[in-house]
Amino acid sequence: MTRPVPGRYRLDPTWRRPGDGRTVVAGSPLRLFRLSPGGAHVIARVEAGDVPATTAVQQLLDRFVDAGALHPEPVPGAGPFTAGDVTVVMPCYAATPVLPSGATRVIVVDDASPVPVAPPADDGDSRQTTWLRHEVNRGPGAARNTGLAAVTTPIVAFVDTDVILPDGWLAPLLAHFADPQVALVAPRVASAPGPGRLAEYEQRHSPLDLGDQPARVAPGTRVSYVPAAVIACRTDALRAVGGFDEALRWGEDVDLVWRLLSAGYRARYEPAVVAHHAPRPSWPALWQQRRAYGRSAAPLSVRHPGALAPVRMSGWSLGVWLLLAARRPLAATALAAGTTLALVRKLHSLPAAEAARLALAGHLAAGRQLAEGIRRVWWPLALPALLTRRGRRLAAAAVVLPAAVEAARRRSAQPLADLPLHVAEEAAYGLGVWEGVLAERSAGPLLPELSGWPRRGDR
Repeated sequence: MTRPVPGRYRLDPTWRRPGDGRTVVAGSPLRLFRLSPGGAHVIARVEAGDVPATTAVQQLLDRFVDAGALHPEPVPGAGPFTAGDVTVVMPCYAATPVLPSGATRVIVVDDASPVPVAPPADDGDSRQTTWLRHEVNRGPGAARNTGLAAVTTPIVAFVDTDVILPDGWLAPLLAHFADPQVALVAPRVASAPGPGRLAEYEQRHSPLDLGDQPARVAPGTRVSYVPAAVIACRTDALRAVGGFDEALRWGEDVDLVWRLLSAGYRARYEPAVVAHHAPRPSWPALWQQRRAYGRSAAPLSVRHPGALAPVRMSGWSLGVWLLLAARRPLAATALAAGTTLALVRKLHSLPAAEAARLALAGHLAAGRQLAEGIRRVWWPLALPALLTRRGRRLAAAAVVLPAAVEAARRRSAQPLADLPLHVAEEAAYGLGVWEGVLAERSAGPLLPELSGWPRRGDR
C-alpha cells in the first residue's frame, strides 16, 4: 500500500543530485536512484517544496521515503486522529507519575512497587484515569502489555514516568498516522538539563537521544530503533504482533519495533517533538544502565539475526584498513585506488568526481566503524594487543582519532574532553554484550556484516 502524499518533504542530510540532475544519491544506507526526465522534474519540484498530488508522484516518492532519502512532513491536525483517539499507558515502579498534558485517557500500571502507587487526591482533572497494579514485578514490557489490554482507542501512547513532555506533543506524532502503514511514531528523547558533570555529559551522549533529523526506523540505518520512553502506536498493530516480549527486561522496545517492521508496518522518528528524560542519578547507575543495554544485544540478535552486527561495510574497505594496521600503506593505497576506479566505472551515470567521493567516503566511514566496533564490542579481544607497542598505537588511534575528527568537525574540544568518560561508557556496554553472548551462547552481536563491491547496474 502506498502512502498519501503530504504537502512537504524534508531532504535527508545525505541528499545529493549531481551531474545532469537525473541521479540522486541519498538514504540510509546510501543508495543511488536514476531518474527519468519526468522523475527529475518531480524531484526538482519536491526540492522546491511543491509536491504534485498524483498517483505516479505518490509511487515515486514512496520509494524515496522507504529508502530514507526523503522524510514526509505531514501537517499536525490534518491526520485521521485527535487526542480523543489516544490512550496514554504509563508503566511505573516506586514513583507516582505526572500525567502528561493533552491526554484525555490515561492508564497507569504499577509494576508491584514496594509501596503501592496511589492515585493523587481529586484535583478536578477531567481526564479518564485508570490505575492498575501487578502484585509481582514483571518488568516494563509486561506492565505496558497490561495497559495495552485495557485500551479501547485506536492509538496508544506509552510514556515513562521520568519523561517530561512539551505542550502540543501529540499532534505532530498523530499526523504521521495519515499513512495507513505507519504503526509507530517516536519523538526525540533528549536528556533533561541538570546540575553537575553527569547531567551535562548525558545531554551530549544519551543513548535515547537519536538526533535532530527525521528518519524512517529500520535495522542497519541511521535510526535503527527508538526507545519506548515515548512512542505512539496503532493499537491493533501492536496486538497483531503480540505486544511487548515480556521475556526481555531490556531491549523489549527495540524488539517490538523490529517485529512491527517485519510484519510490514512502518515506523517514523519525528524530532520536531522533543521530550526530556531524567538523567541517571550517578555515574555507577549510568554504567550499569549501559551494561544492561549491552546484555540485551544477544537476546535481540537471537530474535533478529543480523540486526545487531557491530559494523557493516564492504569487504574491500575492511581490506584497506587491515593493510594499514599491518603497516602496508602502499598496498592499502593501491587497494583503495583500485576499488575507487572500479566504482567510477560501474557507476557510470555519476560524474567521476562524485563516484570517487563516494568511494573515499565509504572507506573513511568503514574506518570509523571499525574504531567504534573495537571500543564498544571487540575490546576484550584487543586487550592482548596492548602488550605490544604496535597494539598500543592502534588502540590509541581507535580511541582518539574519531574524537579528534569530531572535534574538528564541530570546531569544539568537547568530544576530546568527554573521551575518557565515553570510553568507560562504551566499555560498560561491551562488557554487557559479552555477558549476553555467553549467556545466550550466540555470537551474533560480535559478527561483522560484510558486503561485496556494487555490481554494475546496482541501484
